[in-house]
Amino acid sequence: MALDQNFKHLDIREALENTHMRGRNITFLDDFSRNEIHSLFQAAKMLEPFMRTGTDLLKGKVLYTLFFQPSTRTRCSHENAMHRLGGSVITEADPTHNSSVAKNESLADSLRVTSEYADVIVMRHPDDKEALGALKEIEGHCSPVISGGYGHVTHPTQGLLDSYTCWRAFGDLSKVTVAIATPDLSRARSGQSFALALAAMGAKIIYTGTSELRTPEVVRQKLIKMNANFEEHFDLTMKQNEELYAEKNVDLIYLPGCSVKKDDPNRADFEKKMANYYVSLEMLRNIKAKTGKTVGVHHSLPRNPGEFDFGIDNTEHQLYFRAIGFSVALRMALLAAVVGVN
Repeated sequence: MALDQNFKHLDIREALENTHMRGRNITFLDDFSRNEIHSLFQAAKMLEPFMRTGTDLLKGKVLYTLFFQPSTRTRCSHENAMHRLGGSVITEADPTHNSSVAKNESLADSLRVTSEYADVIVMRHPDDKEALGALKEIEGHCSPVISGGYGHVTHPTQGLLDSYTCWRAFGDLSKVTVAIATPDLSRARSGQSFALALAAMGAKIIYTGTSELRTPEVVRQKLIKMNANFEEHFDLTMKQNEELYAEKNVDLIYLPGCSVKKDDPNRADFEKKMANYYVSLEMLRNIKAKTGKTVGVHHSLPRNPGEFDFGIDNTEHQLYFRAIGFSVALRMALLAAVVGVN
């Protein structure tokens, strides 16, 4: 075996620069190549030992979190990540009432103003068209904005976390097959962002959902343009889904969760249809007996009864709580990549 001429010590600054994310908005993950995402993952892995002790990579830098929708994991993990990087945080968790948006300030103006206070912004917004339109309006006049979820279409920081967790669990993602299962693919923004990341990394994607609520066309066209290896299956029963997972040699089943709010009249219909996408511990054991494979189960959280068997929590199949353990390191890497480290 020949000595690799690129053999040298690890350098987190080099990994961060190789992401080519410095100063860029993070909206859709097809904006980044396999090598760029892999560089981000390398940086995140190097930062894992500092998730508790911290480092001064972004000392003096400021993060502004602007969340028009409720959030626990996305907002808190980004804020925690910035603190662990030695920076500071300004947070607004209810801008509709507590910021100048309540005085009818436009989103574009709000972002342009708050970018004067911060080096990077993480924003969650219920309307993807309004969010993306505002960013286009102020392009070149605002600090970089990371999407913490826009509408039902995109949630790239969740997609990066899910794919990073998958990478840490399985290694080379080009050898991995992931099933994305939900009765509502049209509003599964975490699943669709995960799919874009998986496609960039060369993974195989198996969609299983209902024919009336398919993947948004904007995401589907992105996957096609990426030459993604993906299949779509519709209106299967729970038993048919089990057979699909075994037949397609699935490594991971991803459940994007219910995006329908508690008071939405469509929620009852969603819960009824969810029965066909329910993942039980018995199902996983059946697949293992048939294929010899331990299939992972991942969920974007928060979860609801009826989506999957909570008995999976303390088994080898569980990845949803393990992902939380990786969230701060991944978001430390993302913030450092976008802000830049000199």
